[in-house]
Amino acid sequence: MNKIRALPATALASVVALSLVACGTDKPADAGQISGTVTVLAAASLTETFTQLGKQFEAAHPGVKVAYSFGASSALAEQIKQGAPADVFASAAPKNMQQVVDAGDVTATPSVFVRNRLEIAVPAGNPGHITGLADFGKSEPKIALCAEQVPCGAAAKTVFEKAGVTPKPDTREADVKAVLTKVTLGEVDAALVYRTDVNAAGKKVEGIEFPEADKAVNEYPIAPLAKARNATAAALFVDFVRSEQAKQVFAKAGFDTK
Repeated sequence: MNKIRALPATALASVVALSLVACGTDKPADAGQISGTVTVLAAASLTETFTQLGKQFEAAHPGVKVAYSFGASSALAEQIKQGAPADVFASAAPKNMQQVVDAGDVTATPSVFVRNRLEIAVPAGNPGHITGLADFGKSEPKIALCAEQVPCGAAAKTVFEKAGVTPKPDTREADVKAVLTKVTLGEVDAALVYRTDVNAAGKKVEGIEFPEADKAVNEYPIAPLAKARNATAAALFVDFVRSEQAKQVFAKAGFDTK
């Protein structure tokens, strides 16, 4: 597993300051103490769970509105480095979070809050008769994969290498939701997405597990951002994502919360 390096010593003052704001007591900050919008940039595979958690967070803090921008973690990391206004970053891979850390754009050491793994997704009824990862190396099925620079594409590359399969994708998409859409519309016979995406698609797709998925488990880190306009709400949102209440939402969606 990739490790996220600790913040440089020059950032420790910021960490302490944020800790005093967010964790000065054993109890969360009172709802009346925070207001405004907390802007969260999050991996596309977190769309359903974070949307649900955002509603719960808003209910607990009536003065706060959670605004999301979902997309490929690699693209979101670049946006942050270029100065995009945001308060929190949740990545589908430590690599992209580390890029933000190295750029000095976070105020606390990121923490991993869930893990996820790949699963083969096929349209309902499996019209392409896909049975396993080996089918991705054949020319007949229409295949969709994530671009290799995004976390789901990097994980797919790893599992194909472990399985000794050279994939022959008909399309590579910008993020995992775009790949899943190809399956739900019946435009491809199979794709590699996260198991949580298979769960989220419901009856529109079927999932096929494969053993090599255990070789490329993605860790999801989260952190408040250095240029957060609503630092207090950002810290509370990060804490909420790591709470037992949030873990129940993630577990139901298929994430590993251990």
